[in-house]
Amino acid sequence: MSQTTSPTAGHLRKNALGVAGIVFLVLAAVAPLTGVVVVASLAIALGNGGGTPMSFFIVAVILLLFAVGYAQMSKQLVNAGGFYAFVVKGLGRTGGLVAGFIATIGYNFFVVGTIGTSGFFMQTIIADLTGLNVYWYVWGLLSIIVSFLLARRGIDFSTKILGISLVLETLILVIFDFSVLFQTGFRIEAFSPEAVFSGSLPIGLLLAATGFLGFEATALFGEEARNPLRTIPRATYVAIVSIGVILGFTTWAVVSATGVEAAQKTALDHLESGDLIFSLSQKYLGTVMTDVMMVLLLVSLFAAMLAFHNSATRYLFSLGRAGVLPRALARTRSNGAPQVAGIVQAVFAAVVAGLFALAGLDPISSLVPSMIGFGTLCILVLQALAAISIIVHFRRQHDPRWWSTFIAPGIGFLGLLSIVILAIVNFNIVAGSDALAVNLLPLLLVVALVGGIGYGAYLRRRKPAVYAGLDHDLEDFDAPEPAAASAATPATDTTV
Repeated sequence: MSQTTSPTAGHLRKNALGVAGIVFLVLAAVAPLTGVVVVASLAIALGNGGGTPMSFFIVAVILLLFAVGYAQMSKQLVNAGGFYAFVVKGLGRTGGLVAGFIATIGYNFFVVGTIGTSGFFMQTIIADLTGLNVYWYVWGLLSIIVSFLLARRGIDFSTKILGISLVLETLILVIFDFSVLFQTGFRIEAFSPEAVFSGSLPIGLLLAATGFLGFEATALFGEEARNPLRTIPRATYVAIVSIGVILGFTTWAVVSATGVEAAQKTALDHLESGDLIFSLSQKYLGTVMTDVMMVLLLVSLFAAMLAFHNSATRYLFSLGRAGVLPRALARTRSNGAPQVAGIVQAVFAAVVAGLFALAGLDPISSLVPSMIGFGTLCILVLQALAAISIIVHFRRQHDPRWWSTFIAPGIGFLGLLSIVILAIVNFNIVAGSDALAVNLLPLLLVVALVGGIGYGAYLRRRKPAVYAGLDHDLEDFDAPEPAAASAATPATDTTV
């Protein structure tokens, strides 16, 4: 096994993560328990009701098709810029700038939103269980401070914390699932055409897709992975399959417990209180285990904050190292953790959330919808940009592997594009708010587009070295191009 190596200035720690470590980071960002409590409940209520389990499985298939091309691209470049680097490779430097701005805004907004969700649920659940009622922003601020301090310990330390969290929250879901299975049984009619196409399947797919947010972070940890050419693709496949199985299987348990035909009405009845899962847990697991589930929800929310803080920090680090943002952001600690970028990210999140608190705004009706809603849209757009970039890159290279570099990622791109369009058209559902200010947030994507194009023109004219270096920063080593590789091996499509 490769040994962990110390970083050099402006570089992250090498050989710090294996497949399991990256999967922990990704699944912690997805936060399975939070996904079930929040996302699955919304998808059942507003989407296709009793057919929602199939929505999760359909989205998993779309993302797996995208991952086929993603795996091929991951074998050619290793960078802390994640999908920003993919877009530079496929759509050029200016396209990469646009993607980089969208990613940076999206991930940083998302962390702000996690302060609201973590703070709100900590205030509510801790007050309910102990009687200690502390203002939500205090809990949220403590959470981001602890996340920052843990992230400073290094990415390998973060994986240990996130791994423990992931095991605990997944375990409580498995216990709930099998309790439903043994007491009620799983209803196969949840996969009937009548159930799958009931309610609104498009909204069901859109909300199910939000449950997978975070899987794309596998690309962000390429520089810190052991044998990244194999580790990153494998971690991506494992992450997507794991998310699909956990959310799909548990949602199947939920609609079986409520009854497939009654699932949507039951979820709607619990929509305002948001306690659908806890009410079912009370029935199938009892009071003690339901209290445990509530505590693990807090653990899940904190784990998501830590994971997204790590991801947002790496986008700031990568853009700083490329010279797009101040180069000070590329400074690292002796253990390879981004130092300045981590501080900037945590302070930004704390200050923005603090402004909402100072204004006396409710976090669930204002902070969370605006920040997490727009962050979600940004990440969905980033995924679609990466998908088309993969296709364009391999077509330019005249890659002979049509299935893995064109057909599969092409189908994945069409699926992702459809989800993005649904997200924009139904942004009030994604954000969970009808407020005009919240629903105008997608216009920031236009700002990122115009800003990226304008900044690219500025760099090309005034700072040509920085502009030229945007793609020089992408790779830590020279990977063979497909054309060169095909000269030495038969041009068969046997790997994905």
